[in-house]
Amino acid sequence: MKAKANFKEGLYSTLTPNKLTLKSILIVALVWFSIQAPVQAQELQYTKPSWWFGVAGGANFNFYEGSTYKLNSDFTPPATFHEGKGVGLFVAPLLEYHRPDTRLGFMLQAGYDNRKAKFDQVVTPCDCPADLKTNISYITVEPSLRFAPFKSNLYLFGGPRFAFNLDKSFTYQLGINPAYPNQAASPEVKGDLSDINKTIISMQIGLGYDIQLSSQSNKTQFVLSPFASFHPYFGQDPRSIETLNITTIRAGVALKFGQGHLISAPDDKVVVIADPEVVFSVNAPANAPAQRRVREVFPLRNYVFFNLGSTEIPSRYKLLKKEEVKDFREDQLEMVTPINQSGRSERQMNVYYNVINILGDRMVKNPSTTITLVGSSELGAKDGKGMAESVKFYLVNTFGINSSRIATKGQLKPNIPSLQPGGTLELDLLREGDRRVSIESSSPVLLLEFQSGPDKNSSDSAILLEAPIESYVVFDVKGANEAFSVWSLQVKDESGKVQSFGPYTQERVSLSSKSILGNRAEGDYKITMTGQTKSGKAVTKETTAHIVLWTPAKIDEGLRYSVIYEFNESKAIAIYDKYLTDVVAPKIPINGTVIIHGHADIIGDDAYNLKLSQARANDVKDILEKALAKLGSTNVKFEVSGYGEDPSHSPFSNKYPEERFYNRTVIIDIFNSGK
Repeated sequence: MKAKANFKEGLYSTLTPNKLTLKSILIVALVWFSIQAPVQAQELQYTKPSWWFGVAGGANFNFYEGSTYKLNSDFTPPATFHEGKGVGLFVAPLLEYHRPDTRLGFMLQAGYDNRKAKFDQVVTPCDCPADLKTNISYITVEPSLRFAPFKSNLYLFGGPRFAFNLDKSFTYQLGINPAYPNQAASPEVKGDLSDINKTIISMQIGLGYDIQLSSQSNKTQFVLSPFASFHPYFGQDPRSIETLNITTIRAGVALKFGQGHLISAPDDKVVVIADPEVVFSVNAPANAPAQRRVREVFPLRNYVFFNLGSTEIPSRYKLLKKEEVKDFREDQLEMVTPINQSGRSERQMNVYYNVINILGDRMVKNPSTTITLVGSSELGAKDGKGMAESVKFYLVNTFGINSSRIATKGQLKPNIPSLQPGGTLELDLLREGDRRVSIESSSPVLLLEFQSGPDKNSSDSAILLEAPIESYVVFDVKGANEAFSVWSLQVKDESGKVQSFGPYTQERVSLSSKSILGNRAEGDYKITMTGQTKSGKAVTKETTAHIVLWTPAKIDEGLRYSVIYEFNESKAIAIYDKYLTDVVAPKIPINGTVIIHGHADIIGDDAYNLKLSQARANDVKDILEKALAKLGSTNVKFEVSGYGEDPSHSPFSNKYPEERFYNRTVIIDIFNSGK
């Protein structure tokens, strides 16, 4: 064996190769980014790549535990070493696959993996200090499952590690007894560790973040990804003898590149075809000024929704103090300041966020009533009951209701769950909707209000409507579904000002006259429809239209009612069927107009939700027509529309489960057209 005196190696020297590797990767990334920057303005657009290739480099922070004594068959030191630590180099080519805007993907790294360490100094029987350094390294193969929980640049990864031993050298140094400073130092002992496991199977978990270095205007796109991973000691026994094991924390950065696919765009010059397979027409109705205002009856759901992982009533619900109970009045709800609300109809959601206060007030006024609070939780009955107990605690301690009047229980799923067996899409939103406390009672004075909301107990206020749908300009492209992948509009006025609308995929589009005219009262327009066929060709059609701005001239008073549907259902529950028949239908005057709008929440496919909302609207129309026939009411005009999950028409936003539940609705506006 070779001897070498006065050998010293510190942490700085172990870090130096890793620092150079990380520095090199960063320099390459920055240079590439500076080259890419000038081409950001090009017009071509590419998809994000699905396949990524590159190189990863970093530092292994190694922690040895256990014991090692016999280094090899030729050398056994006089003392046992127990703990050590060190920093080694990791560098590996990599391969990744993950489709853009998806959660799951795959990663593979295979390269050099150093697990060097310097052990804590020990004292031998001769009172001499002894030092040991090991330089164990591997060729590592690390396949991992990649998971982006938010479909963002942040991702988690984990999987097995297959390591094949490459180096197993050690350096042992026996120092001199401090009591004999003039003693000659022993030479270093170098060699290879014996009984090294040639193959190691272990595991790793980690996280990373993709930083885009180039835009989607580049076919070849680069990403810089800082990452960190944890390699526990399970399976990481470097030797088949003794108890030595390794735990490693790895920190580094990966430089990845991939190629996107060109996103085709229509040519600047379009091919005009005299008679394509579509018929283009524009219907711009004359001004029929009518300002519509409705008095609304707003139903209440008997649910209180809870945040995932919490049994506390969410802060968006209005909770009163004891001294505020005496001043609480149901008919003044719109004057209460909302908490953390979102959505386009704050007045209605403010009513709903007082649902617990409404319940407490009605129980105080009706002392013989009782309720059961049923908590449903994905964590089980115990967690569900904890949610129900939170509502009970508030009612008892704030409204002074006797606790014997309130029963609680917990269960895994609500009686009418949103999350259906076999479901695979948007499960997080469905779980949020199923995590709730249901208010149940056999007392009609409570249940009737919760399920149908009669006039005397509903929030009733005037709402000023925007321009009615019948005043919109309709652009009709018959045959577009078969002929075009997309189509768009160009509208040019007398002065040559051009506005663009689209792209669209449906055959009929309605635009308000104000969106075209702005502040003008009327105007003549040249309208060009440009469609892109599924083979990539461009087709144009032209026509002209005189457009008049819709302006209100009178107030048309009406009534608004709503019914709420269960998830993925287009048939009204029995109580709403009765509500429409007994309460709503008698309010429809002879020769009246009934405008029915169906809606859906954001869960599910857009096209499916559009059909679902139309089915709900038609279901309400059928119930009302049957009821009117029994009443002998004739000549009632129905206008039925379904808007699906269209956010420009949804009554509420979709941030919270209660808003999504209220978006599963049909809104009925009743006007007396005979006035």
